[in-house]
Amino acid sequence: MPASIPTATYRFQFHKGFTFRDALSLVPYLHDLGISHLYSSPPFRAMPGSMHGYDICDHNALNPEIGTREEFDALIAALHERGLGFIVDFVPNHMGIAETQNHWWMDVLENGPASPYARFFDIDWVPLKRELENKVLLPVLGDQYGRVLERGELKVQFEAGRFWLDYYALRLPLGPRSTRPLLKRASELLAEPPVELMSILTAIEHLPASTETAPEKIAERMREKDVIRNRLNRLCDETPAVREAITRALAELHDPEDPASLDRLDALISNQPYRLSSWKVAAEEINYRRFFDVNSLAAIRMELPEVFDATHQLLLDLIARGAVNGVRIDHIDGLANPREYLRTLQTCAGAALGDTADKQAVYLLVEKILGPTEKLRGDWPVHGTTGYEFTNQVTELLVDRSAERKFTETYSRFVGRQLRFHEIVYRCKRLVMQVSMASEVNVLGHLLNRLSESHRWYRDFTVNALTAAVRETIACFRVYRTYLLPGDPPTEADTRVIQRALAEARRRNPALERTVFEFLRDLLLPPEPNPHPVDETLRREFVLKFQQCTSPIAAKGVEDTAFYQYHRLVALNEVGGEPGDFGTTVETFHRQNAARLAEFPHSMLATSTHDTKRSEDVRARLAALSELPREWTQCLRRWHTVNRKHRAEVDGEPAPDRNEEALLYQTLLGSWPLAPLDSTTRPVYVQRIQDYMLKALHEAKVNSSWIEPNEAWDKAVRDFVARILDPAQGRHFLATFEPLAGRLTQLGAMNSLSQTVLKLTAPGVPDIYQGTELWDLSLVDPDNRRPVDYALRQDRLASLSQDTSPQSLLEHLADGRIKLFLIRTLLQFRRTHPDLFAQGAYAPVAATGPLAECVVAFTRTLGGQTVLVVAPRLTSRVGVPPVGESWKDTRIEAVSSGKWVDLLTGKEHPTGAPLALSEVLAVLPVAVLVTG
Repeated sequence: MPASIPTATYRFQFHKGFTFRDALSLVPYLHDLGISHLYSSPPFRAMPGSMHGYDICDHNALNPEIGTREEFDALIAALHERGLGFIVDFVPNHMGIAETQNHWWMDVLENGPASPYARFFDIDWVPLKRELENKVLLPVLGDQYGRVLERGELKVQFEAGRFWLDYYALRLPLGPRSTRPLLKRASELLAEPPVELMSILTAIEHLPASTETAPEKIAERMREKDVIRNRLNRLCDETPAVREAITRALAELHDPEDPASLDRLDALISNQPYRLSSWKVAAEEINYRRFFDVNSLAAIRMELPEVFDATHQLLLDLIARGAVNGVRIDHIDGLANPREYLRTLQTCAGAALGDTADKQAVYLLVEKILGPTEKLRGDWPVHGTTGYEFTNQVTELLVDRSAERKFTETYSRFVGRQLRFHEIVYRCKRLVMQVSMASEVNVLGHLLNRLSESHRWYRDFTVNALTAAVRETIACFRVYRTYLLPGDPPTEADTRVIQRALAEARRRNPALERTVFEFLRDLLLPPEPNPHPVDETLRREFVLKFQQCTSPIAAKGVEDTAFYQYHRLVALNEVGGEPGDFGTTVETFHRQNAARLAEFPHSMLATSTHDTKRSEDVRARLAALSELPREWTQCLRRWHTVNRKHRAEVDGEPAPDRNEEALLYQTLLGSWPLAPLDSTTRPVYVQRIQDYMLKALHEAKVNSSWIEPNEAWDKAVRDFVARILDPAQGRHFLATFEPLAGRLTQLGAMNSLSQTVLKLTAPGVPDIYQGTELWDLSLVDPDNRRPVDYALRQDRLASLSQDTSPQSLLEHLADGRIKLFLIRTLLQFRRTHPDLFAQGAYAPVAATGPLAECVVAFTRTLGGQTVLVVAPRLTSRVGVPPVGESWKDTRIEAVSSGKWVDLLTGKEHPTGAPLALSEVLAVLPVAVLVTG
């Protein structure tokens, strides 16, 4: 049975403010919109209060904050009743560990290496720092450990037969053997300690230690500790004096009048299988793999069969029941062996569906960030990616390439220096490896040192030189990661990536001995035959860890740092984007579409997601800014001058700096509200921009950061935003800003309409992110996760069913119904013609005439039916709106044997000759013509 292929998806972000019941109420709306599949963030049990669901603490339970199983089943039933499917987001790389709800992690903290779940998490039990041997570093404290301890912020509690360590809202388990001194002291406080209490003390004494990891010892420890806990709980219930004695023993442990009590508490805490530390210690000493640099998200070892089996029970059950029809895999690059994981998942899904022969039994997507020339692996059993490639391809199409030189000159002169994006990326990756992921790089360096010691040919390399080689090579990687596998020869693509990175690293470090890089090359790409073989098991471990390390460093270095330092044209600063390039050609866009149809025809097409740096409509506006290089140059200089009085001086430097100003002005242009700001809406907008700029400052790590916030600088930028947007203080700025913002609003809307039509008709599966069916001017998260006004959207959709002409929709552009109209019309057509868009041939359509460069057109053909898509670009050259005679004598070479009928306007067009755009686009700036 083939996988259920969507014709269009709609993305919801579930959280406690948007539940299964909320989604249920919107099923009729989604159906009327033309959606085939609801596509949701992870609905599995996450950390309490999670706003995104990616901090799963139990893969085999639904999140109670977003609904019960009955409510989930009701949602699925309603979807099925309307013919809709359900695609779920799944997180196999990591789990949330910040609360006691993650029972596996709590068990590890209680029992250390002796926990049956110790292997589930990617923990280094023998790390570089010997004091951490057989312990997990927990960087959860707001200050240094000794200070936190002496301030009395760590409290031991006793409940239901077990002891806990509380640090404000955080609760940590105490190992059973370590609590024997507390119970011993309680027995001493009793005149006649019960025999049962003394028996419990003896049982604890004979409990296997947390370092005893033989299977029989682990089983004994797990069994006996539960017996001990139950006995102690029962004893306290039956003999209140014992509970009172324990309470008194705990009081002595926290006695402010007894200095020795701190020593006793410290000894108790130090005897745990974890070591508490300040959160700032994590960068250099953390010994468990994380999701990026997030300490509260611990990576799990999905390559182990027992981990896969333990985490996929509910998912496979939902697939078997038909409740889940597709799966999005989050952060595929974090896994040790992505290909094997995907094959296993498809095999298990096939078995769940009773079809073991189908290699792609379930619709499967991967969140994979591809480099500019990188291709998705052809041996992965997936239907495609989550669509960031299309996000950038369509944005680049809308950017005016001819303005690159002017924008580069303007930016360089304004900030006072030449900035090359690839140089910034290199520096930012190195910064990330120094500031937040030093531990991961140091581990690689010491692994490399152990490998060098295994053969006399390499033993003279120093740890520092080897670590430097790793650091420099990773900084020079042009993709997120490679996929080298034991026993498989490296692919040409992986070989090119590694060789290029090594060559660049050598050029950048002429003082570092060349042979160190050659050693690293021979480990990653071992020659055949290898004249100097090393320990193969250790080599494979190094290669695995190296590949799992490059991806988070790339993400943090590029998306979360470099993108906030380089602001030539921020429309291009998008996940998977290449801001160093400036636009693309129509021909390139056609090649990209044709390649997608040939390779992954069911890959997703996204323009907004929960992870994009800006919404699709903000990005479309800023792409239009590229069409106005002269106006941008003049305004940037003018605004800097008129706003000079609003800047503050911090440590002798003006705040914000010029680079931050360039980002701020583009952000304002991209997000400027459609309706005039008033006393109610202005403070809300100002706060959004202030919050965005604070995040941008901290991500950039130039004048402030998350680790070391520069509060004076943060305040100066926050005040600057408030002043320039104040009608009185910022009147001179607003007088020149609002005219350009108004012009960009018009140009950006035309870009948005083109972007929408292209997404809904190009090869692939279009995805609509929550709320973007109307104009959406959101910025990066959490701004893009604000509540969506679905009542408004339902009313607007209902109004389209009335006698509303397309021309009227264009005249009332600001209400967004024209975008909603395009989506509904084209998605409903897609739903009734699924094969045409899933399999139909793709052919570029050439344009001729004075404005040929300002249009993109193509056909989709299957059997006797053809769809012709026409969308404008660079519309400032045509006029706004780009309709009718503004196209002059521009034509497209689309010839058909039958008449063309426009799906959007109902207008008919002649066949057998080139079509004049003044006719095709006489009413709307976009057209979708059908024949056959």
